[in-house]
Amino acid sequence: MLISSPRSSLNTLSYSIPFVPHGFEAKSESYAQSLNPEKFGFKREKLTHFNFYFHDIVSGRNPTAVRVAQAPSTNMSATMFGGVVVMDDPLTEGPEPNSKLIGRAQGLYASASQSEIGFLMVINFAFMEGKYNGSTVSVLGRNMVLSEVREMPIIGGSGLFRFARGYVQAKTHTLSFQTGDAIVEYNVYVIHY
Repeated sequence: MLISSPRSSLNTLSYSIPFVPHGFEAKSESYAQSLNPEKFGFKREKLTHFNFYFHDIVSGRNPTAVRVAQAPSTNMSATMFGGVVVMDDPLTEGPEPNSKLIGRAQGLYASASQSEIGFLMVINFAFMEGKYNGSTVSVLGRNMVLSEVREMPIIGGSGLFRFARGYVQAKTHTLSFQTGDAIVEYNVYVIHY
């Protein structure tokens, strides 16, 4: 039997959770079993908004983002198509590099467009501050870097953000065309239990 959660007025996404009501016996397979969702805290959803800055430093002696793959030189393009960068970028409360550190953006981005600067982003926002310390939010999406605001989906999380969903909006705060370094403002809207 499937039961759908109530739809949030803030989000049109919904999900279904299999469960076994009290007094109802379900057949279990050797590799799967039905679970009571209340045992996992599925009672009431929360919406949390984060606002922070992502510092992507590709230049200098201590870069936080490093290219690990690129297309063969015969296929080099103005969009950097085929390039892959691994990152461990600081997340801070404000745009200043010495602003309070609240976490790290760890993952990768790959240039996935032949005609414009567009990245496939695979990011874990790993929080290191306050009650969110040790929890993560996972993002997977398309980032058209030269657009004013880019939206990407939240596909999950860990810790306080298990079964998370939602979206992030990225807006470039500063970008150096000389160095490639960027500071990006993120607004994160995450629904969780």
